[in-house]
Amino acid sequence: MSWENYCFYYTDHIEVPLPPGHRFPMVKYRLLREKVLADGIIQANQLFESPLALDDDLLRVHDENYVYGLKNHSLPEKELRPIGLTWGPELLKRSYSSVGGFVAASDSALKNGFSALLAGGTHHAHKDRGEGYCVFNDFAVAATRLIDQKKVNKILIIDLDVHQGNGNSSILGKRDDIFILSLHGEKNYPFRKVPSHLDVALPEKTNDEEYLTALREALQKINFAFDMIFYQAGVDNLKEDILGTFELSFQGLMKRDQMVFEFAKNRPIAMAIGGGYASPIELTVEAHANTFKVAKSYFS
Repeated sequence: MSWENYCFYYTDHIEVPLPPGHRFPMVKYRLLREKVLADGIIQANQLFESPLALDDDLLRVHDENYVYGLKNHSLPEKELRPIGLTWGPELLKRSYSSVGGFVAASDSALKNGFSALLAGGTHHAHKDRGEGYCVFNDFAVAATRLIDQKKVNKILIIDLDVHQGNGNSSILGKRDDIFILSLHGEKNYPFRKVPSHLDVALPEKTNDEEYLTALREALQKINFAFDMIFYQAGVDNLKEDILGTFELSFQGLMKRDQMVFEFAKNRPIAMAIGGGYASPIELTVEAHANTFKVAKSYFS
């Protein structure tokens, strides 16, 4: 299949107001979409507004009290505070769109071989609560949906965000039809890690060579059959990231992406971009765009 036939989903058509000086870089999603278009990595006719997730799909992994508490704005402030974003109807709609976009990307990847959401990777959301800028858990929703519908038997999650996906692990970590590999910072948020199936915690100031060696060794331990990959391609491993602890370069991140795509060996991949908080934010946007550039070179 040619690259021009792959589908990509975005959420930045829903604007979420944040107070001045808020540390979450909401603008990066729009900047990324504009950059992949301007650089010719993705064409306009390949991009689609993310659909809204269905409540029934959210309830596969989230408590009813949590989902409807968010919808009805009835959750107390102390339960919203760990999410770290200003609550309102725009954030609620954006959160539904983010999950719906990854569900759509997972369906598209299963059909065509590759698809991605230009957002998402909300791996800190738990069954009964959100935290760390994550409201609902998109990977957990999409994975359980595909398995419940018997479209796949086993999914491999490769989570390469610098922050461990504690929400992924708390929801999915005891399942045997989903396997989570997480490569993350040892001394970084979340400070209480929830064990994944395979955790590789790396020290501060990990560089390109050390990181790629650790990833290669971790992938060599994946010696079982799986039907598709969910790839959380966070770029907060970048040296300039203000919330990261690693010292990876653009080149190191691109080699990481190539390693994942080559490991897949023609199995379907659904990708979300994960975290990235560099200063200036344009460095994060470039790193995210590079992931799509690597994907284009591989899947073409």
